[in-house]
Amino acid sequence: MSGSLLLLASLVLLIAAYALYGRWVAKKFGVDDTLLTPAHRLRDDVDYVPARAPVLLGHHFASIAGAAPIIGPVSAAVFGWVPVLLWLILGGIFFGAMHDFAALFVSVRNDGRSIGEVIKKHVGSRGSILFLLFTWFTLALVIAAFAIIVAKTFATVPAAASSSLMFIALAIVFGVALNRFKMSLAPASVVGVTLLLIMVWLGQVFPVSIAESTWIYILLVYIYVASVAPVWLLLQPRDYLNSFLLYILLAAGFIGMLFYNPTIVAPAFTSFKAESLGYLFPMLFVTVACGAISGFHSLVASGTTAKQLDRESDAQPVAFGGMLIETFLAILALLTAAMLSSESYVADLAAKGPVGVFSNGMAQAINAIPGLKFDPAVLVSFVSLVVSAFALTSLDTATRLGRFAFQELAEFMPEKPRAICRNKHVATMLAILPGAILMFTGQWKAIWPLFGSANQLLASIALLSITVWYFHSFHKKPLFIIVPMVTMFLVTCCALINVIIDNLGKQGYLMAGLSAILLLLATVLAWEAAGILRQGHPEASAR
Repeated sequence: MSGSLLLLASLVLLIAAYALYGRWVAKKFGVDDTLLTPAHRLRDDVDYVPARAPVLLGHHFASIAGAAPIIGPVSAAVFGWVPVLLWLILGGIFFGAMHDFAALFVSVRNDGRSIGEVIKKHVGSRGSILFLLFTWFTLALVIAAFAIIVAKTFATVPAAASSSLMFIALAIVFGVALNRFKMSLAPASVVGVTLLLIMVWLGQVFPVSIAESTWIYILLVYIYVASVAPVWLLLQPRDYLNSFLLYILLAAGFIGMLFYNPTIVAPAFTSFKAESLGYLFPMLFVTVACGAISGFHSLVASGTTAKQLDRESDAQPVAFGGMLIETFLAILALLTAAMLSSESYVADLAAKGPVGVFSNGMAQAINAIPGLKFDPAVLVSFVSLVVSAFALTSLDTATRLGRFAFQELAEFMPEKPRAICRNKHVATMLAILPGAILMFTGQWKAIWPLFGSANQLLASIALLSITVWYFHSFHKKPLFIIVPMVTMFLVTCCALINVIIDNLGKQGYLMAGLSAILLLLATVLAWEAAGILRQGHPEASAR
């Protein structure tokens, strides 16, 4: 089968979904541009800052993308490319894009507060505390894992390290130019992207070689500063500029694949059980993760993005559109695996990992563009740099979200500790501390396999809170939200049960215990929310 034809067909489907289903979902939620968003009503120029739609899309997309939409589909291709592609398209449109839009919109209608605050208001305080604790723990995993991934990348690819450091300096200058000197976005973007590309080249010329352990300390300081600094100064402009790297990679990869036109030689379907991952159900869905739906996206949407939304109609291009762009990236990543034979795929995956498979495939495609001819090693290095840049973006966003989660948890504390814990510096340190402990003790490696299941559980809980909010707001039970919610809940529960059984057999009591806690959390929250929905009227019982 032609890889180019598959890619074009997927793109047409995603564009049609954005125009048709995206507009339908926005109408169902009652988008109204006459209402002031929290970015305007609560503006403080630190967290609440209105951003133009292209800038906010850059921040949002850079934060949610990371390396997951590349690693997930390439790893899941062990089941065959057809089940992965079907889940990416169906899940990305009807599950992920709707989930991201809904999480953003509901947060905007609740003063830019997190999903945990929505649960508190519409389900109860018990559910909110459990959700915020779960969120805080999940973000600690993200901080630990992504910090080590970035540190390893910087230590092994010094060019990526030096370019990333220059990106940070450029982002600060860019943020000041836009927000203090009121420079027009278009010329600022042209200059910024040009300098960004020059810095990619400079990174190759002036690599920074530092030990991995030292990079970890540097990254801990960086994410602390990124969390407490005004969002317009670093996070927003860096994510916006970094998004152009991925846009360039997406465009070059797409055009390159059209000219390269690889033949899909991988099997359409292998078996219902893969030795490396387990059974297709539920492990396919948990492994693909962010390319189709991701709970982490709800934290980004309701954590930082909702506080910057200029008008409600921007939610469709930013959240719904941002998710579909990520799905397209995931399909592109899948194609780099599908164009390999079974033997080559297994060998490359073992030797180079999912990012290596993606980097090599993209390098071959880009070099197929007429008039372009780069050293393959340079292209592979560039693709790896882009992936590491987005891992760093997810890292600093996760830290800021961890701060928000802990500040909301502080609302349930007595008066004196509440005042201390709501301080942004204290909350940031307490968000970083669990991740730092996991990094330095090595425990994050034991817990990391749980992240895929925890991420999907988070998505089902977010959809649960959105369902109750929608019921209270419109007096209707929305099937277009309930079906994805129930599906992800069942998938996650099955995956966690598998993890519990598997680890009990291996005496992996830590992972089995954590899986059981997550399963219990999901069940309790689902039971409480279902009780409200069963009441038949939009009034939550007092708790």
